[in-house]
Amino acid sequence: MPVVIEADTGDAPVRAIFSTREGGVSTGGHASLNLGSASGDRPDAVRANREALARAAGFDPVRAVVLAQVHGAAVVTVGPDGGAGTFTGSLEGVAECDAAVTRSPGVALLAMGADCPVISMWSDDGAVVAAVHAGWRGIVEGVIAAGVEATGARPATLHAAVGPHVGPCCYPVDEGLRKVMARAHGADVVSGDAVDLGLACRRALEQEGLAPERIHVQDACTACAQARFFSYRRDGAATGRQAAVVWIEDGT
Repeated sequence: MPVVIEADTGDAPVRAIFSTREGGVSTGGHASLNLGSASGDRPDAVRANREALARAAGFDPVRAVVLAQVHGAAVVTVGPDGGAGTFTGSLEGVAECDAAVTRSPGVALLAMGADCPVISMWSDDGAVVAAVHAGWRGIVEGVIAAGVEATGARPATLHAAVGPHVGPCCYPVDEGLRKVMARAHGADVVSGDAVDLGLACRRALEQEGLAPERIHVQDACTACAQARFFSYRRDGAATGRQAAVVWIEDGT
C-alpha cells in the first residue's frame, strides 16, 4: 500500500498529497514506489506504482497528468480530459513545463522530484489547483510566480504546500548560486555553503502575495531520510521520483 503525506486543505473541496518511496513494486535504486519514467525503471513497474497510488489516494488515473519537466518556468493549463490516459499508458508528460493548473474537478496534477521541492496550490473555494516543480533553476527562472499567476486567483485566496525536499544540511552549492538566491529571497536562505530551498520557496510565494500562514513547508530532508524518500543528491541519476499530487474533488 502506498504511503503518502496528506496536506491539510481545510474546507476547500481539494485533496493534496505527497507520495513517498514506500509501498510500490519497483526494485533496486527505484525501490519501491517510483513514479518517474525517465530514470531507467521498468515501465510495467512504473505503471503498477502509479495505478496503486491512484487507487490508494482516490484519484482517476485516466485523467491524471504528469509533466515533462525541464527545470524552467513554463506553465500549462489542463482541461477536463487531463492526461487522456498517458499517466498509466505511454507514461509521457503532457507538455514540456514545470507547472500545471486546472479548474476541472477530478483531474489530478502531479509534479515530481527527487530532492527538488514540489508544490501544490489551491484556492479557498477549490475552483483552481496547481502543481509546481521548483528546483533551483525553476526558482531562479520564476516558476513559482508563473504558477501563482496562471491560477488566475487572487494570491490572498491561495494556499500552498511545499513537499519534502533536500535540506540545507545536504545541499551545498557554488558561491554564484548562493549569491543569486540571497539577492532574490533574503540572506537567510543561505546557510554556510548551502541553500535552503524550502525557505526560498516560501519567500517566493510570499513575494507573490500569499500570506505566511497559508504556506506550509514540509521540513523532512529527502537526502537524510533514505527509507522514506528518493534523493538524486544521495543516490545519483538512477534513483526514483516522488510527487506532489493535487486535485479538485469531483462531486458528481
